Amino acid sequence: MLDANLTGQLKQYLAMLREPIALVASLGDDPKSVQTRELVEEIAALSDKVSARFDGTDARKPSFAIQRESDPARMVRFAGLPMGHEFTSLVLAMLWAGGHPPKVEQDVLDQIAALDGDYDFEMYFSLSCHNCPDVVQALTLMALTNPRIHATLIEGGAFAEEVEKRNVLAVPATFLNGEMFASGKMGVEEIIAKLDSGATAKAAAKIADKAPFEVLVIGGGPAGAAASVYTARKGFSTGIAAERFGGQVLDTMGIENFISVPYTEGPKLAAQLEAHVAEYDIDVMNLQKATRLVPATQAGGYHTVELENGASLKARSVILSTGARWRNLGVPGEFEYRNRGVAYCPHCDGPLFKGKRVAVIGGGNSGVEAAIDLAGIVGHVTLIEFDSKLRADEVLQAKLRSMTNVDIIVSARTTEITGDGERVNGLVYQQRDSGEEVRVDLEGVFVQIGLVPNTEWLKDSGLELSKFGEIVIDSHAATNLPGIFAAGDCTTVPFKQIIIAMGEGSKAALSAFDYLIRNAPVESEKVGA
Repeated sequence: MLDANLTGQLKQYLAMLREPIALVASLGDDPKSVQTRELVEEIAALSDKVSARFDGTDARKPSFAIQRESDPARMVRFAGLPMGHEFTSLVLAMLWAGGHPPKVEQDVLDQIAALDGDYDFEMYFSLSCHNCPDVVQALTLMALTNPRIHATLIEGGAFAEEVEKRNVLAVPATFLNGEMFASGKMGVEEIIAKLDSGATAKAAAKIADKAPFEVLVIGGGPAGAAASVYTARKGFSTGIAAERFGGQVLDTMGIENFISVPYTEGPKLAAQLEAHVAEYDIDVMNLQKATRLVPATQAGGYHTVELENGASLKARSVILSTGARWRNLGVPGEFEYRNRGVAYCPHCDGPLFKGKRVAVIGGGNSGVEAAIDLAGIVGHVTLIEFDSKLRADEVLQAKLRSMTNVDIIVSARTTEITGDGERVNGLVYQQRDSGEEVRVDLEGVFVQIGLVPNTEWLKDSGLELSKFGEIVIDSHAATNLPGIFAAGDCTTVPFKQIIIAMGEGSKAALSAFDYLIRNAPVESEKVGA
């Protein structure tokens, strides 16, 4: 199961175990069970602190539990093979079960331990899903920290009938005590907040005690990360408030145009951004959604940013880098069947449509790349583009046209997504030249029609926005409000690219530096605001 490289890495990790762990497998007679036995035996052979047993009685076969020998109640279960994106999750589960401390703040661990109740989580993932590991690792940490929390992490491809029965059409999908708990990416703090009603108030109180910053960055994507590094290097007190650190990069799979790096993946790049930011004295406040901007009344004054949890932050200068999100179609059926056949991430959810018929809406690079990826998994792909021709790079179009299980329809406007009340069963599009309406029978719809800037919260701030909702900036990344700068996909800068966002974030930081050295702080405004 493990090649020489993975075996060597795993042996090094297992040397960090502080106490013995047991791998307890529940197996059947199927090929997946044979592979699971092989994996468990290979792992156990790498460390004398790992034992393997094959007398498990769990109903899901194949599966195996990872438990602490001295305290078997602290355990987590994998159903199916946690390879691909989940191999790191497997390693972390063994390390944490074996007493190796997680890189998590102690107050988070204390919150997990203090949860009062019995929680039985079941979470479905796919091996190609780059959003799933965060949820897998969060639930693993919780189960190994609090013995009243149980987590079973299920590879959907190995349990297709169960996935079908539970109507799981998007991953990560998390159930709690048999009921749907959440669909989509979550970190441990988000899960705690859903379970502990007082968690939000605690986070708000912690933020409210912070002193004003010289630079406050709103958004933790490539632009925000670059901006914070540049201002911290100038010696300014810098904070980042981000709804999720990494931003839309976390939803990006293959990146092949990041100059000097021929290929990387979004989650890996986001982790590298986070590690770089951590090299400096930057106060990162993750999972914080900004809801209102109150600009300073004079140059040198303190701006205020209000957060969804009720807390507020002050800063002499603000860099807005809130990025963008996928645009919705806005047609009947889209909202009703979201996560029940309507999807936005082909890498995450594509494997759930193996052998089925799907549509991709959008003929730009994202849409054509999605169609290419899906064509290798699903039975048939119909790509629908509103324009009279595809807009993707020619090399992508050529590859798409070479695929035999893809139909391309242009000059077509999607008007409705239909379903049977439980899941998608088709869509309707209108031929723009003739007005004819056509129905396509299918099981999934992947929407890839561009981006919408995350700027709705700024509409009453006095900040100038374009007709598309983008923050209007000049050549120095300055907005119309003194001391407030902006960078990245939320602005009017053309060409929404990762590398451009990084450059714009750096530019915004240097402009903020110039502003701060030219404008002394107005202490009276800070106190009275």
